[in-house]
Amino acid sequence: MAMTDPIADMLTRIRNANKERHETVKIPASTKKISILEVIKKEGFIKNFTVKQLKDNKSEIIVTLKYKEERRVISGIKRISKPGLRVYVESDKIPYVYNGLGTAILTTSKGVMADRDARKQKIGGEVIAYIW
Repeated sequence: MAMTDPIADMLTRIRNANKERHETVKIPASTKKISILEVIKKEGFIKNFTVKQLKDNKSEIIVTLKYKEERRVISGIKRISKPGLRVYVESDKIPYVYNGLGTAILTTSKGVMADRDARKQKIGGEVIAYIW
């Protein structure tokens, strides 16, 4: 059966692995997931990720999670825009996640970016997720 929301699946895998304090988590690869993970890495919520080629012309992403002295770096991660209800915002209405302590991930006409970058460039878009 086809998965209806692969981005929500990725975020759930990261959330569950983080909760259980796993060092790495494997996720089926796609270009959109890779661009979202680049933003999460740039914002400092994960250590790194690598794309591994599998058999049958498929690939997977191996995400290395980040911890600070027995504490999780990711406190929460939430999917906002879903396939049944897309959430779009203008550049002046981009939400602040926990008064700037978290990050909203947006997909814009210039690619996937963090809320700070979208505000600087004055671009709105679809709010994919919140991470704090």
